[in-house]
Amino acid sequence: MLFRARQFEFCFPRPTLVMGIVNVTPDSFSDGGKFLNTDAAVAHALQLVDEGAEILDLGGESTRPGAEPVSEAEELRRVIPVIHALAAKTKVALSIDTMKPAVARAALVAGASIVNDVAANRSEPLMWQTVAEFAAGYICMHAQGTPQTMQQNPVYADVLGDVTEFFKERLEKLNAAGISNEQVVFDPGIGFGKTLEHNLSLLAGLKKFQALGRPQLLGVSRKSFMAKIFTADANERLPASLACATLAVANGVQLIRTHDVAATVQAVRTAEAILSRKPNVE
Repeated sequence: MLFRARQFEFCFPRPTLVMGIVNVTPDSFSDGGKFLNTDAAVAHALQLVDEGAEILDLGGESTRPGAEPVSEAEELRRVIPVIHALAAKTKVALSIDTMKPAVARAALVAGASIVNDVAANRSEPLMWQTVAEFAAGYICMHAQGTPQTMQQNPVYADVLGDVTEFFKERLEKLNAAGISNEQVVFDPGIGFGKTLEHNLSLLAGLKKFQALGRPQLLGVSRKSFMAKIFTADANERLPASLACATLAVANGVQLIRTHDVAATVQAVRTAEAILSRKPNVE
């Protein structure tokens, strides 16, 4: 199974890809404001590469529940200088986390190779046409509603079945827009229009998505659903994040998106070493 993103090609099975999060925002739920300055964002990104990130995911607009949208001009101001700098300083793949086609285009021109789209539930095709034009990778994330509305009252008949059908329907639309299957990664969108029960059901049922024949990305790093299982603020949720990551790897997930790259690399490489041994059961 291949994932192609411009000049990058990832062939699975292979070691889990770890995607490091670089939030160039003042209001992200976990690290908002820490890397709003371009130099700070670039330094943090390069540190994540040193820790083992093979993809850097850069975002200039928070998508936490209830987050207010920012203007296109402001999002461009935040992320494009960072992408320009990183394209000159590192060889890893750069991903732009955006809902805006114009921001995606500018990021691809600046050196990004992947579009991470939390608004893949949109009805208009401009974003997909941009991805097709650049032969970029495309992370198609499931969400119900928008960041402003998604946690108000999410309802599913069958969350695993509904998300699976969404992915099948999106793949048809992406193909019609000129995006090949090999450019697509699916993300079930943990925390995006889901209750605690929905999130846990998706995490327990990740193997179901293997039938789609595309790589899966899981983004659970420090997410708030964990605080409904135990009490901990965002910066105290690393153990829970690692538990989800290792279980995801055991259930066929190929990409893990995380704030905590060094710890996640260590966890998933250990899980892979264990899983590579077939037990001799008499």
